[in-house]
Amino acid sequence: MVTGLIGKKVGMTQLFAADGTVSPATVLKAGPCVVAQVKIASSDGYEAVQLGLVESKPSKENKPSAGHFKKAGVPATRVRREVKVKEGGDPAKAGDIVNVSIFANGDRVDVVGTSRGKGFQGVVKRHHFKGQSTVSHGCHEYERHGGAVSSGTFPGRVLKNKRMPGQYGDERVTTRNLRVARIDAERNLIFLRGAVPGHRNGLVRIRSAVAPRRSGAPKKG
Repeated sequence: MVTGLIGKKVGMTQLFAADGTVSPATVLKAGPCVVAQVKIASSDGYEAVQLGLVESKPSKENKPSAGHFKKAGVPATRVRREVKVKEGGDPAKAGDIVNVSIFANGDRVDVVGTSRGKGFQGVVKRHHFKGQSTVSHGCHEYERHGGAVSSGTFPGRVLKNKRMPGQYGDERVTTRNLRVARIDAERNLIFLRGAVPGHRNGLVRIRSAVAPRRSGAPKKG
């Protein structure tokens, strides 16, 4: 049984419960996806399926990719990802269509995406440094600086992995244990309680939660 999907982030919305309470939700357009390849333990060393996101515009593929899709008997897709399969249920085969029906209301999922790139940032924004309150002590324009970065004589160099200014964002982020609030199978939409990394129309991968939070367990943080 396939445990994940490829999709795109649509944006945020509000969901109204029967008692009138309002909760924020992220809308994802997930699938439909086509199984382009099935990997098995005997030949590949692990079990997974390669999914392709079915889009309206066909992609321009080179000859190796075109042969790959021709062998599977499926249309060429621009976006492809591997997802794990779960034991039990009907085994997946090339050409199968996977959509949001693999999830249900109340399920817990993990969403993998690319965070928004914010360019070159200082240590206050990038690493949440407090800064220095040196306004009244004769130290000018130093409130948001990082301070000293190394010792003097020994080792006489800046150690690796020192938290310093640099590129912020534009990296792979996994948001775990988001609850599925609603499924719209007709429009291939899935509504999640919580935020999802990335910008609108950004590609995401939705999978069943690796370590679902126990019911009644307190949230950390």
